[in-house]
Formats: sequence, C-alpha cells, structure tokens
Amino acid sequence: MNRIEWQALTPPVAPAAKPPAAGVKPGQDFQAIFNEKLAGLRFSRHASERLESRKINLSPEQMARLEQGVNKAAGKGARESLVLLDDLALVVSIKNRTVITAASRQELRENVFTNIDSAVLL
Repeated sequence: MNRIEWQALTPPVAPAAKPPAAGVKPGQDFQAIFNEKLAGLRFSRHASERLESRKINLSPEQMARLEQGVNKAAGKGARESLVLLDDLALVVSIKNRTVITAASRQELRENVFTNIDSAVLL
C-alpha cells in the first residue's frame, strides 16, 4: 500500500480544543461572559479597610442602590464619582466598578474630594 492509500484509510484527527480561560464556563457566549464580569461592585482594599475600621456594613438594599447609582453614572459617561448614599460618601471608579474609598457623614466635614468628575446623590 502506498502513502496516498494509507492517508485515505486513516480518519482525519481534529485539533485539540483549547481549554477555557480561567473563570469561563464551557459553552458560555461572549455576551454572557461580558455581563458576568460587569456584574457587581468590587471594593478596593483601602475602601474595605475603611468600612471595616469604622464598623460600616452596607445592607443588600444599600448595595442595590449603590449599583443603580453606578449604572446611572456610567450611562452619563462618568469616570470617577462621589456617591452620597445615606450617611456615607463613597468615591467609585465607574469604569472599573470599584469603590475606592469610603467615609461616614461625621468624617465629611471640611473634607475635599479630588479627581472626581461627577456626583451621584442617592
């Protein structure tokens, strides 16, 4: 049997599938992955430490309102926003959906917030 006949008898081998990227579930489409990555807010280490040291806990209702405020700011093209939520002031990177810092109402007196391009009052 010559080489051409041998190749005709062997079935073609499919290339090995690439393993999915970290955090990606098999069968997920781009839009689902994109939406999953954008869902929820993150807190920087600095913001987390501030909230913890001041014994400030955000309720699920406050978190939902904060996310709505961030979404509104994103819709207006904001990049860094001061979000006033009840008795809290939070500086949020809208693009990264990350709370950068947090302060309570008592700490707001005579403070200056810099590097923000918008404010959201909730």
